[in-house]
Amino acid sequence: MRVPRSVFEVSPPIPLVGCIAFGLIDRGTNVIQVRPTSLCVLSCVFCSTNAGPKSKIRQTEYTVPLDYLIEEMDKIVEYKGRHGIEAHIDTVGDPFTYPHLAELVHQLNQIKGVETVSLQTHGALFNEKILDELSSAGLTRINLSIDALNPELARRLTDTDWYDVTRVMKLAEYIVENTRIDLLVAPVWVPGWNDEEIPKIIRWTIDLGAGKRFPPLGIQKYEVHKHGRKPKGMRYVSWRDFRRKLEEWENLFQTKLRLNREDFGIHKRQMLPIPYRRFETIRVKTVAPGWLKHEKLAVAPNNDRAITLVNAEHIPIGSKIKARILTNKHNIYLAEPLV
Repeated sequence: MRVPRSVFEVSPPIPLVGCIAFGLIDRGTNVIQVRPTSLCVLSCVFCSTNAGPKSKIRQTEYTVPLDYLIEEMDKIVEYKGRHGIEAHIDTVGDPFTYPHLAELVHQLNQIKGVETVSLQTHGALFNEKILDELSSAGLTRINLSIDALNPELARRLTDTDWYDVTRVMKLAEYIVENTRIDLLVAPVWVPGWNDEEIPKIIRWTIDLGAGKRFPPLGIQKYEVHKHGRKPKGMRYVSWRDFRRKLEEWENLFQTKLRLNREDFGIHKRQMLPIPYRRFETIRVKTVAPGWLKHEKLAVAPNNDRAITLVNAEHIPIGSKIKARILTNKHNIYLAEPLV
């Protein structure tokens, strides 16, 4: 896989909590997001994280050693309670770019309290061997984003000439027929692009027999994000109209599409402490290039949180500086340097 930018390995003492691009994210439920890599092989025109080889705003990709990820995950599970935890491998790229994916799934399953291991992918790197390995490792569910069944439109949506949705569909059939992995098909509806494809995807998914333990479909609403891609010709749809459309498709296909937390066993759980307040000034040390251009990756004073410094292109790596916390929601920190 060609990577047009540098790849930085996030090792101790850099914390795995604090940066959206890697590590572990706790949003106050029993689901912990696991992000072992930020790499992606696709450059989807609607991507909310601007992933893939064609990204013009990323400067660094990250990868996390397996042992470190498991060690820190175990600590979070201990804090949140060793029961009913879901480890969801979702990344700001695609989990299948992580070379130790099957072993990651296996070791997550060995953590006392982890009862579900799921992942999110476009399936571009699927093959029967890795799917068999993931099944043997105990992967519970794959959330598979197929956004068009038409091969040409699928290539346009992924902005990737070699992407073969027909092959992905065949391997989705393999998952259902030959593995113990549950399959949830999760297309992104991009109004103005794939309006006619969504009903076809719904029908295909139902005929496929996806969703043994969980719902078979989870249609995603395209949302505009600050750093995400904005496809030309996309038509804005409000949440109200989105839900109405889901209801219309539900009635047409007689299948549930308006999902809620209960469908996945998600519930509130105590969240990790947030040690740094918004607008608080702290001293940080820069340790690596930032995920996006003009950023630096830094660590907080006690090495307990990773901090993303914005507007920091002039700050050398290794610098110890003052920074003001701008955001801290869910322990994901952005800060500005005060130099």
